[in-house]
Amino acid sequence: MAETRRARVFAAERRERGIVDTSVVVEPPPAQALPREMAVSALTVAELAAGTHAAADPGERSLRQDRLQRVEATFDTIAFDVAAARAYGRVFAAVSISGRKPRGRRALDLLIAATAAAEGLPLYTRNPRDFAGLEGIVEVVEIL
Repeated sequence: MAETRRARVFAAERRERGIVDTSVVVEPPPAQALPREMAVSALTVAELAAGTHAAADPGERSLRQDRLQRVEATFDTIAFDVAAARAYGRVFAAVSISGRKPRGRRALDLLIAATAAAEGLPLYTRNPRDFAGLEGIVEVVEIL
């Protein structure tokens, strides 16, 4: 596919469809920077659910629970299925070849990238470095 590109805030350039990662859900940009139809990976929902339980402060926990419920009500959720599992093999290999470690903290991000790759959709993120080495597998769109 393509290299990372910076999202522009011009409606004419907006894509029809795309997957937004957790960083975009947590800190939403202006709508013009996002595709017209957005989905999230089920893995993003899992990250948000875990984040709710990880919050020690009751106020923060409440805010995170609200965010999780808004995401569940607003976005289509794409399951991590067999096609995504196969795409993850390509993602894992590409990251390894680039000299980066595909495990640990980065693993969920790469599973989200595999979901986007399997669906043939661009992945919108605030953290494009998390997806370095995936050129040709998934288009990563940086949200400023």
